[in-house]
Amino acid sequence: MSYIQSFYHIVFRTYRSEQTISLEHDRELYAIIMEQTNNMHGKIYRIGGMPDHVHIFVSLPATISVAQYVQAVKTFTSKWLKANPNFPYFNGWAHEYAAFSYSIHDKDKIVNYIKGQKEHHERVSFAEEYRALLEESGLAIREEYFLKD
Repeated sequence: MSYIQSFYHIVFRTYRSEQTISLEHDRELYAIIMEQTNNMHGKIYRIGGMPDHVHIFVSLPATISVAQYVQAVKTFTSKWLKANPNFPYFNGWAHEYAAFSYSIHDKDKIVNYIKGQKEHHERVSFAEEYRALLEESGLAIREEYFLKD
């Protein structure tokens, strides 16, 4: 038997960073993402976000790549959101996303980071947050594509 454990902090945003995820109903979206993740045999440790983006801290099975997971979640939730009257202005997800790998030792740090999204964004915009996450991970930012749809 092989033993594999992988943790990812995944961040994706709405199309054009539109504020279309109602904070009043965001838990409905998170429940759907959790259900989809469970169906893929993944495990979400924390999910949260703001009206223009979502953070997921997840462990995925070895049989599913991050790209497959994000595509499945975005496709499923996009259809669900467009059909749900609680999200009347949702126009889709942006094409890009970010995924950062972590160890079990980082779990509490990332979970708490996601829990604190609402307070965090009282001081920091999504663009500033996204840029900082990319830079902290050592990823080169191509300005011509940064947060473009």
